[in-house]
Amino acid sequence: MIRRIEGYRFQLVVLLLLALLAGGCGISGNGASNEAGEIATADMPDRTVHVFNFKVEMAEQLNALAKQYEKETGVRISIDTCGGGCDYSAALKTRFNSGDKPDLFFVAGYTDLDLWQEYLEDLSDQPWVSDLVDLTKPGIMADGKVYGMPLVVEGWGFIYNKELFRKAGIVHLPTTLAELREAAMKLRAASIQPFENGYAEWWIIGNHLLNLAFAAQPNPFDFVEEVKSGHAKLTDNSILKQWTNLVDLTVEYGQPNSLQTDYNTQMANFAAGRAAMMQQGIWTQLQLDKMNPNLDIGFLPMPINNDASAMDKLQVGVPNYWVIYKNSGVIEESKAFLNWIATSAEGRQFFVDAKLIPPFRSMPIRQGELGSLADDVMKYLKAGKTLPWMWQRYPGYEANTSQMAVQIQAYIGKQMNKERMLQEFQRIWDEFSS
Repeated sequence: MIRRIEGYRFQLVVLLLLALLAGGCGISGNGASNEAGEIATADMPDRTVHVFNFKVEMAEQLNALAKQYEKETGVRISIDTCGGGCDYSAALKTRFNSGDKPDLFFVAGYTDLDLWQEYLEDLSDQPWVSDLVDLTKPGIMADGKVYGMPLVVEGWGFIYNKELFRKAGIVHLPTTLAELREAAMKLRAASIQPFENGYAEWWIIGNHLLNLAFAAQPNPFDFVEEVKSGHAKLTDNSILKQWTNLVDLTVEYGQPNSLQTDYNTQMANFAAGRAAMMQQGIWTQLQLDKMNPNLDIGFLPMPINNDASAMDKLQVGVPNYWVIYKNSGVIEESKAFLNWIATSAEGRQFFVDAKLIPPFRSMPIRQGELGSLADDVMKYLKAGKTLPWMWQRYPGYEANTSQMAVQIQAYIGKQMNKERMLQEFQRIWDEFSS
């Protein structure tokens, strides 16, 4: 009897073990069930593509695009946006140093490409490469290879309020420094503030305002290389000295607290009609439309002298490029997402919704579709009246421009004269070039 009971106990243990094993087959670590019609996913790889986005102005549209892509393909695109006031370059370096490397991120090209190239996947064989607008390619090429897909084409200059110009009786739009001064005088005479300067922001002055001094050189690319190598000096350059005259003009005819005015304040005041001009770019169209849908605006060039043919140009280029981390576990998924942006109707709609100029020849944009700022940029681009973006070529990239911005702010605040400012520029370049 005792043996029969022991036998029953043994059979019972075996049955319990079998039941547990059978139950375990239907339970995965991520909670998937084994009920009919469902598939356990414990061993399926994570196909999420992690994106570190630098451009807060397009965050809403990019998030919507990611959701649409997941709906169509099942591949999740997780987007982390570097918010307002975030230093993207520093944040990206921190993430790489900590091991939190995104699959898709952005580099600015040229000097920034030199910094990141060793981490990047070669994208030369991707189908969108042959469709790129010519000016977008050089910044992301090295050793004959293409390492990124341009995000957009952008331009900047002085955005002006057409209604306020009409009120001041300005019929001829200024293209020279003398004409810009005359327009500023007419605006002030009509009790209209000519400029709203966002000079509290280092990138407005260090990247964009100062860009003119380099882009307007007779041979700007050669000039940068000559300064880097010590064969040219910033201290005795006539174009840089002319550039200071434009800075002086904007300060003279701007609001009294330009060094305390940040980007958001600048935008709010301009949208409210408190000033006739501000130095900004195409990326502001969406925000300005939300602030004041009836604002009638356009672009003016930023002249530093009175040579009309040389000054009647906008600064046009590529702000950043999509790149793929070469050791990512979702390289093919990342490539597929970029290709979808470049070729699909949804991708084209993203550019329209974000009011951004696509970098692809096969995506024509109708006049008015992206707003008046994009219309002006495309008009100047078609006419060949553009100046290049230069700060991406500086030694040290934005570590350089942020330091030069401090010197410009000191000059605007009358803490140093222009000669001292140019000497400080030269010191900064020497340090980054050594």
